[in-house]
Amino acid sequence: MIELSKISTTAPKGREKDKVRAETSKITRRIGELQHLMYAQKEHSLLIVFQGMDGSGKDGASRKVFRHCSVTGIAAKSFKKPTALEMEHDFLWRVHMHVPRKGRIQIFNRSHYEDVLIQRVNNWITEDTVDHRIDAINDFERNLWRDNNTSILKFYLHISERKQREKLQERINNPNKNWKHNDGDWQERKKWKEYMKCYADVINRSEIPWIIAPVDQRWYRDYFIALRVLETMESLNLQLPKLNIKKPSK
Repeated sequence: MIELSKISTTAPKGREKDKVRAETSKITRRIGELQHLMYAQKEHSLLIVFQGMDGSGKDGASRKVFRHCSVTGIAAKSFKKPTALEMEHDFLWRVHMHVPRKGRIQIFNRSHYEDVLIQRVNNWITEDTVDHRIDAINDFERNLWRDNNTSILKFYLHISERKQREKLQERINNPNKNWKHNDGDWQERKKWKEYMKCYADVINRSEIPWIIAPVDQRWYRDYFIALRVLETMESLNLQLPKLNIKKPSK
Protein backbone atom coordinates (compact mmCIF):
# COMPACT_ATOMS: atom_id res chain seq x y z
CA MET A 1 0.00 0.00 0.00
CA ILE A 2 1.54 3.28 -1.15
CA GLU A 3 1.28 6.22 1.27
CA LEU A 4 2.30 9.41 -0.51
CA SER A 5 2.92 11.26 2.75
CA LYS A 6 5.72 8.80 3.54
CA ILE A 7 7.51 9.22 0.21
CA SER A 8 10.05 12.01 -0.19
CA THR A 9 9.53 14.76 -2.76
CA THR A 10 13.26 15.56 -2.88
CA ALA A 11 16.44 13.95 -4.19
CA PRO A 12 18.23 11.39 -2.01
CA LYS A 13 20.94 12.86 0.18
CA GLY A 14 24.37 12.94 -1.36
CA ARG A 15 23.30 13.41 -4.96
CA GLU A 16 25.28 16.20 -6.63
CA LYS A 17 23.36 18.42 -9.02
CA ASP A 18 26.11 18.82 -11.64
CA LYS A 19 26.86 15.09 -11.77
CA VAL A 20 23.18 14.21 -12.01
CA ARG A 21 22.65 16.68 -14.82
CA ALA A 22 25.61 15.28 -16.74
CA GLU A 23 24.21 11.77 -16.38
CA THR A 24 20.77 12.98 -17.43
CA SER A 25 22.23 14.43 -20.61
CA LYS A 26 23.71 11.02 -21.53
CA ILE A 27 20.45 9.25 -20.74
CA THR A 28 18.28 11.59 -22.82
CA ARG A 29 20.62 11.23 -25.80
CA ARG A 30 20.30 7.46 -25.54
CA ILE A 31 16.51 7.80 -25.36
CA GLY A 32 16.68 9.72 -28.64
CA GLU A 33 18.70 6.91 -30.24
CA LEU A 34 16.27 4.28 -29.04
CA GLN A 35 13.28 6.30 -30.21
CA HIS A 36 14.79 6.24 -33.71
CA LEU A 37 15.00 2.45 -33.54
CA MET A 38 11.43 2.18 -32.23
CA TYR A 39 10.16 4.37 -35.07
CA ALA A 40 11.98 2.29 -37.67
CA GLN A 41 11.10 -1.11 -36.21
CA LYS A 42 7.37 -0.41 -35.74
CA GLU A 43 6.82 -3.30 -33.33
CA HIS A 44 6.48 -1.44 -30.02
CA SER A 45 4.98 1.79 -28.75
CA LEU A 46 5.32 3.73 -25.52
CA LEU A 47 2.71 5.68 -23.60
CA ILE A 48 3.97 8.13 -20.98
CA VAL A 49 1.43 9.41 -18.46
CA PHE A 50 2.28 12.50 -16.41
CA GLN A 51 -0.13 13.28 -13.58
CA GLY A 52 0.39 15.66 -10.70
CA MET A 53 -0.81 18.79 -9.00
CA ASP A 54 -0.55 22.13 -10.80
CA GLY A 55 3.07 23.26 -10.78
CA SER A 56 4.52 19.76 -10.50
CA GLY A 57 6.36 20.11 -13.81
CA LYS A 58 4.52 18.03 -16.38
CA ASP A 59 5.48 20.32 -19.28
CA GLY A 60 9.07 20.62 -18.10
CA ALA A 61 9.50 16.88 -17.74
CA SER A 62 8.17 16.35 -21.26
CA ARG A 63 10.63 18.85 -22.74
CA LYS A 64 13.71 17.74 -20.81
CA VAL A 65 13.36 13.96 -20.98
CA PHE A 66 12.46 13.75 -24.67
CA ARG A 67 14.52 16.66 -25.98
CA HIS A 68 16.59 14.46 -28.30
CA CYS A 69 13.62 12.64 -29.83
CA SER A 70 12.51 13.27 -33.39
CA VAL A 71 9.21 15.13 -33.68
CA THR A 72 8.11 12.65 -36.35
CA GLY A 73 7.94 9.84 -33.80
CA ILE A 74 6.62 11.52 -30.67
CA ALA A 75 3.51 13.48 -29.75
CA ALA A 76 1.96 15.05 -26.66
CA LYS A 77 -1.67 15.47 -25.68
CA SER A 78 -3.12 17.40 -22.77
CA PHE A 79 -6.59 16.42 -21.57
CA LYS A 80 -8.52 19.37 -20.21
CA LYS A 81 -12.21 19.96 -19.56
CA PRO A 82 -14.24 17.74 -21.92
CA THR A 83 -15.88 19.48 -24.86
CA ALA A 84 -19.60 19.19 -25.58
CA LEU A 85 -18.84 16.52 -28.19
CA GLU A 86 -16.65 14.56 -25.81
CA MET A 87 -19.31 14.67 -23.12
CA GLU A 88 -21.68 12.87 -25.50
CA HIS A 89 -19.40 9.82 -25.46
CA ASP A 90 -17.99 7.54 -22.77
CA PHE A 91 -15.12 9.11 -20.84
CA LEU A 92 -12.42 7.07 -22.62
CA TRP A 93 -13.60 7.93 -26.14
CA ARG A 94 -11.46 11.04 -26.39
CA VAL A 95 -8.45 9.20 -24.98
CA HIS A 96 -8.39 6.14 -27.19
CA MET A 97 -7.91 8.13 -30.38
CA HIS A 98 -4.62 9.51 -29.02
CA VAL A 99 -2.91 6.31 -27.92
CA PRO A 100 0.36 5.64 -29.78
CA ARG A 101 0.48 3.42 -32.81
CA LYS A 102 3.40 1.03 -33.24
CA GLY A 103 6.72 2.81 -33.49
CA ARG A 104 5.58 5.94 -31.65
CA ILE A 105 5.87 7.56 -28.24
CA GLN A 106 2.82 9.39 -26.90
CA ILE A 107 2.92 11.68 -23.87
CA PHE A 108 -0.23 12.37 -21.90
CA ASN A 109 0.18 15.64 -19.99
CA ARG A 110 -2.76 14.95 -17.73
CA SER A 111 -4.69 11.93 -18.87
CA HIS A 112 -7.71 9.68 -18.53
CA TYR A 113 -7.07 9.82 -14.78
CA GLU A 114 -8.48 13.35 -14.70
CA ASP A 115 -11.89 11.69 -14.84
CA VAL A 116 -11.36 9.99 -11.46
CA LEU A 117 -9.43 12.83 -9.83
CA ILE A 118 -10.70 16.37 -10.36
CA GLN A 119 -14.25 15.15 -10.96
CA ARG A 120 -14.12 13.06 -7.80
CA VAL A 121 -12.57 15.78 -5.64
CA ASN A 122 -15.27 18.23 -6.73
CA ASN A 123 -18.08 15.67 -6.26
CA TRP A 124 -19.13 15.83 -9.92
CA ILE A 125 -19.38 12.03 -10.04
CA THR A 126 -20.53 9.40 -7.56
CA GLU A 127 -18.30 6.83 -5.90
CA ASP A 128 -20.06 4.12 -7.94
CA THR A 129 -18.97 5.96 -11.08
CA VAL A 130 -15.42 6.18 -9.73
CA ASP A 131 -15.37 2.40 -9.18
CA HIS A 132 -16.68 1.76 -12.69
CA ARG A 133 -14.16 4.13 -14.26
CA ILE A 134 -11.17 2.68 -12.43
CA ASP A 135 -12.19 -0.78 -13.64
CA ALA A 136 -12.56 0.58 -17.18
CA ILE A 137 -9.13 2.26 -17.01
CA ASN A 138 -7.47 -0.97 -15.90
CA ASP A 139 -9.14 -2.83 -18.79
CA PHE A 140 -8.16 -0.07 -21.23
CA GLU A 141 -4.51 -0.09 -20.21
CA ARG A 142 -4.34 -3.88 -20.16
CA ASN A 143 -5.67 -3.95 -23.72
CA LEU A 144 -3.05 -1.47 -24.94
CA TRP A 145 -0.29 -3.55 -23.40
CA ARG A 146 -1.48 -6.97 -24.55
CA ASP A 147 -2.98 -6.13 -27.92
CA ASN A 148 -0.61 -3.48 -29.26
CA ASN A 149 2.76 -3.97 -27.53
CA THR A 150 2.28 -0.62 -25.83
CA SER A 151 4.47 -0.16 -22.77
CA ILE A 152 2.85 2.21 -20.29
CA LEU A 153 4.82 4.33 -17.83
CA LYS A 154 2.66 6.28 -15.41
CA PHE A 155 4.45 8.96 -13.43
CA TYR A 156 2.89 10.68 -10.45
CA LEU A 157 4.89 13.90 -10.12
CA HIS A 158 5.23 14.06 -6.35
CA ILE A 159 5.52 17.70 -5.26
CA SER A 160 5.33 19.04 -1.72
CA GLU A 161 2.60 21.46 -0.73
CA ARG A 162 5.24 24.07 0.06
CA LYS A 163 6.97 23.72 -3.30
CA GLN A 164 3.69 23.88 -5.17
CA ARG A 165 2.85 27.20 -3.56
CA GLU A 166 6.26 28.50 -4.59
CA LYS A 167 5.76 27.42 -8.20
CA LEU A 168 2.27 28.95 -8.42
CA GLN A 169 3.53 32.22 -6.94
CA GLU A 170 6.35 32.23 -9.48
CA ARG A 171 3.75 32.41 -12.23
CA ILE A 172 2.60 35.72 -10.75
CA ASN A 173 6.01 37.18 -9.93
CA ASN A 174 7.87 36.21 -13.11
CA PRO A 175 6.61 38.07 -16.22
CA ASN A 176 7.89 35.25 -18.42
CA LYS A 177 5.57 32.85 -16.64
CA ASN A 178 2.49 35.06 -16.25
CA TRP A 179 0.82 33.20 -19.11
CA LYS A 180 0.73 30.06 -16.94
CA HIS A 181 -1.19 31.73 -14.13
CA ASN A 182 -4.72 30.53 -13.52
CA ASP A 183 -6.79 31.66 -10.54
CA GLY A 184 -8.42 28.23 -10.55
CA ASP A 185 -5.13 26.58 -9.62
CA TRP A 186 -5.18 28.41 -6.28
CA GLN A 187 -8.75 27.30 -5.67
CA GLU A 188 -7.88 23.66 -6.36
CA ARG A 189 -4.88 23.98 -4.06
CA LYS A 190 -7.27 24.50 -1.14
CA LYS A 191 -8.40 20.91 -1.70
CA TRP A 192 -4.88 19.49 -1.28
CA LYS A 193 -5.85 16.83 1.26
CA GLU A 194 -8.73 15.63 -0.88
CA TYR A 195 -6.47 15.40 -3.93
CA MET A 196 -3.83 13.45 -2.02
CA LYS A 197 -6.47 11.02 -0.81
CA CYS A 198 -7.83 10.49 -4.33
CA TYR A 199 -4.38 10.18 -5.89
CA ALA A 200 -3.38 7.56 -3.34
CA ASP A 201 -6.56 5.59 -3.96
CA VAL A 202 -6.12 5.65 -7.74
CA ILE A 203 -2.44 4.69 -7.47
CA ASN A 204 -3.18 1.76 -5.19
CA ARG A 205 -6.02 0.44 -7.34
CA SER A 206 -4.09 0.55 -10.59
CA GLU A 207 -3.04 -2.73 -12.19
CA ILE A 208 -0.13 -1.19 -14.05
CA PRO A 209 2.03 0.27 -11.27
CA TRP A 210 2.59 3.99 -10.91
CA ILE A 211 6.07 5.45 -10.55
CA ILE A 212 6.28 8.07 -7.81
CA ALA A 213 8.71 10.73 -9.06
CA PRO A 214 10.11 13.26 -6.54
CA VAL A 215 9.93 16.62 -8.31
CA ASP A 216 10.73 19.38 -5.80
CA GLN A 217 14.17 19.62 -7.43
CA ARG A 218 13.75 19.78 -11.18
CA TRP A 219 17.26 18.50 -11.95
CA TYR A 220 16.54 15.30 -10.06
CA ARG A 221 13.03 14.99 -11.53
CA ASP A 222 14.48 14.90 -15.04
CA TYR A 223 17.06 12.28 -14.12
CA PHE A 224 14.57 10.08 -12.24
CA ILE A 225 12.05 10.03 -15.07
CA ALA A 226 14.60 9.72 -17.87
CA LEU A 227 16.29 6.74 -16.21
CA ARG A 228 13.04 4.81 -15.98
CA VAL A 229 12.12 5.62 -19.58
CA LEU A 230 15.55 4.42 -20.68
CA GLU A 231 15.28 1.19 -18.69
CA THR A 232 11.94 0.42 -20.32
CA MET A 233 13.10 1.19 -23.85
CA GLU A 234 16.32 -0.83 -23.40
CA SER A 235 14.20 -3.84 -22.41
CA LEU A 236 12.31 -3.86 -25.73
CA ASN A 237 15.17 -5.16 -27.90
CA LEU A 238 14.74 -2.32 -30.36
CA GLN A 239 16.61 -2.84 -33.62
CA LEU A 240 16.74 -1.45 -37.10
CA PRO A 241 14.87 -3.77 -39.49
CA LYS A 242 17.08 -5.60 -41.94
CA LEU A 243 16.55 -5.29 -45.66
CA ASN A 244 15.19 -8.48 -47.17
CA ILE A 245 16.02 -8.49 -50.87
CA LYS A 246 14.89 -11.49 -52.82
CA LYS A 247 17.39 -12.70 -55.37
CA PRO A 248 15.99 -12.89 -58.90
CA SER A 249 15.21 -16.39 -60.05
CA LYS A 250 17.38 -17.73 -62.85
